[in-house]
Amino acid sequence: EVQLVESGGGLVQPGGSLRLSCAASGFIFSASAMNWVRQAPGKGLEWVSTIDSGGYSTNYANSVKGRFTISRDNAKNTLYLQMNSLKPEDTAVYYCTKVGSGPQSQGAQVTVAS
Repeated sequence: EVQLVESGGGLVQPGGSLRLSCAASGFIFSASAMNWVRQAPGKGLEWVSTIDSGGYSTNYANSVKGRFTISRDNAKNTLYLQMNSLKPEDTAVYYCTKVGSGPQSQGAQVTVAS
């Protein structure tokens, strides 16, 4: 059974930083490309970033490019999202997903407000 558990969310002021983690189990993490997606209040799911299985190739939505960094540690079965220069419009529930799958977890709430 695929299990993905996000952590590291919280309340942060505009311009601040947070680092999300996603602990994965129940599948071969090191063979799986992974996404971060988010859902802002009252809006649909928005793709944020993708990383390939080996961590060599990454892609970002224009809205986060230059501010967010996706990474992974295959030895720890963990996916990360470093978020810097946060803006109020980054407020959302953030989910990690396998590429090709929708959210299957609780997500991590990120709130950017002063």
